Amino acid sequence: MNKTRCAWAGDDPVYHRYHDKEWGVPLHNDKKLFEFLILEGMQAGLSWITILKKRDAFRKAFDNFDCNKVAKYNKAKTDRLMQDAGIIRNRLKIDGAVKNAQAYLRVREEFGTFNRYLWGYVDFTPIQNSRKSLQEVPAKTDLAEKLSKDLKKRGFTFVGPTIVYAMMQATGMVNDHTTDCFRHAEVKKLTP
Repeated sequence: MNKTRCAWAGDDPVYHRYHDKEWGVPLHNDKKLFEFLILEGMQAGLSWITILKKRDAFRKAFDNFDCNKVAKYNKAKTDRLMQDAGIIRNRLKIDGAVKNAQAYLRVREEFGTFNRYLWGYVDFTPIQNSRKSLQEVPAKTDLAEKLSKDLKKRGFTFVGPTIVYAMMQATGMVNDHTTDCFRHAEVKKLTP
């Protein structure tokens, strides 16, 4: 039986797995939130499918997204990452990942967890949208703009409002599955 999915999921099995199991599911694990922060930044200007297909390589290259290790990367390490064909070899994005790890640690120190900081923007409850089509889904929202500004103020980079909104969607802070998608109702039930 064919399931109706969000239009962006297309026909690629990699997209289907991600859409069906992960996208929009409320995520509260700090390590996974850090992973999405870095991956969404790496995606800037590229397609998300490119990032998904390189995800295992990113995990290997970035010490399984251990923020304590990434925050300590030096020039020798980032130079090695620039030679890694499995990831996006962009100096600004790689250096940005290190900068974001350092900012992430400061936020975690202030708030106890990155989860507490991030989810505080939605009062710890996912926003439930009822969009009928992909055309109704915005690239960014006022809330994403607000969060983006605060992240930048705290020293993060590659966190423009479009990237931040994509992260909010991916981590379930926002349910943007379209109403005809089989996951819309399933994800909605995951709300505490």
